[in-house]
Amino acid sequence: MKNRKTPSSGRPAERPSRAKPFLSDIQELRERARRHIQAGAVTENYRADRTSVIRILNEALATEIVCVLRYKRHYFMASGIHAQAVAQEFLQHADEEQQHADLIAERITQLNGEPNFNPEGLATRSHSEYVEGVSLIEMIQEDLVAERVAIESYAEIVRYLGNDDPTSRRLMEQILAKEEEHAEDLKTLLDTLGPATT
Repeated sequence: MKNRKTPSSGRPAERPSRAKPFLSDIQELRERARRHIQAGAVTENYRADRTSVIRILNEALATEIVCVLRYKRHYFMASGIHAQAVAQEFLQHADEEQQHADLIAERITQLNGEPNFNPEGLATRSHSEYVEGVSLIEMIQEDLVAERVAIESYAEIVRYLGNDDPTSRRLMEQILAKEEEHAEDLKTLLDTLGPATT
């Protein structure tokens, strides 16, 4: 028979661990929810600098709008033997960038901010540039450059938001994943068409 150590053998008995409560006192949560009710989704536990987050999200909004405008131009200006298939890709990307813009604008209003749709200064607020391109290949290249800029800047926004604003972070992660998909689509087009295509 094996020896078992008991509390009487000199070692103190282990106390059952007390789990940390998952939520604050429910009554306190209810009272906090009633305070500052006009703040909507922004509660007292919101830890990010709301003003900075709204500014950053408005920059992302401008980036998406500029991308919509560039893709739309490329859709209408695409010409050449491969134009139809490439134009459809441009249109799909334009539609998805518009969805991103709408989601970002909605998040800004949830944070009690105002989405900035003012065309004045749009290009300076945007992280990516509006470059038209002449040939089909140039259009694809300019869109790929813009997607790569968005990928870099959105990844930085995700890191900045961290756990201070998980909702905005998840939104930007979702958009980032789609921008990476766009970049891969454009790279595939370039690889397929080659540098001689117009």
